[in-house]
Amino acid sequence: MKSPLLSLPGAVPGEGLDEGVAAHYGDLFREQRALADGTGFVDLSHRGVVTVSGADRLSWLHLLLTQHVSELPPGQATEALILSAHGHIEHALYLVDDGETTWAHVEPGSQGDLIAYLESMKFFYRVDIADRTDDYAIVHLPAGSITDAPEDAVVRETPHGRDLFLPRARLTEFAQASGPPIGVLAYEALRVEAHRPRVGLETDHRTIPHELGWIGSAVHLQKGCYRGQETVARVQNLGKPPRRLVFLHLDGSEVKLPSHGAPIRLASEGEEGRQLGFITSSARHHELGPIALALVKRNVPVDAELIADSTAAAQETVVEP
Repeated sequence: MKSPLLSLPGAVPGEGLDEGVAAHYGDLFREQRALADGTGFVDLSHRGVVTVSGADRLSWLHLLLTQHVSELPPGQATEALILSAHGHIEHALYLVDDGETTWAHVEPGSQGDLIAYLESMKFFYRVDIADRTDDYAIVHLPAGSITDAPEDAVVRETPHGRDLFLPRARLTEFAQASGPPIGVLAYEALRVEAHRPRVGLETDHRTIPHELGWIGSAVHLQKGCYRGQETVARVQNLGKPPRRLVFLHLDGSEVKLPSHGAPIRLASEGEEGRQLGFITSSARHHELGPIALALVKRNVPVDAELIADSTAAAQETVVEP
């Protein structure tokens, strides 16, 4: 879905997962600084929006999600995962309940598969599932923003800021009143700085929650059964995940950032050494310079110097080995 805000002055379209919204509006670092200072807004209207209503919505979602949501209070934000039967991450849902309806935004284009799974699990429960992507756009206001949310928006407030489920017809009007617009590259740079994983970037077909530090924030360990729980419990109680998320400071002399999937190797072994992981996300940060997240084998020493393709990388631990 192409955002109308791509017509704003200076807008450069995003690519890949973020196609359909602006990557930036002409000055990436200025936009990052504004976002870090709590000003402006980010157009995330390409993300999918799914709602679940009905008397049984929370108790039913509680059976399917990794998070404890059966008594989720109205207005309280949370996040949750849907796992495969083998415990691999399939979806991440960013949730809030307004007292009558549970709202979730998800990765762009993933709402169809999510809804198909939810519909298959309805059985006799009193729930109604809807794709609201055509009707509602996600807009992010950074932490510290004094911008008022429109009365007809559903607000999901987190330590990182507020996600607004804004009627899509109001998006242009909101942008005119709430600038400056901030591109998704600035939003992504602050996400990488905060070590926050994203499905489709930090995940592949075999990623489990422990590898990305999602235990606690998106996975509740003292709740009832859900698909994939056996893997979660087994790894939590009896072992360690095979891989771990790391944060990388990249060599700033390189012109090009290593792309998603770029191989990680020990610097001591050079570019022909064994592949120990891969870059998941990379960004240019207004203060830290080039940075990245990567998924590496658990036994990679935490103090090892690494290379991503040919770029030197110093690691910081996100998930303990």
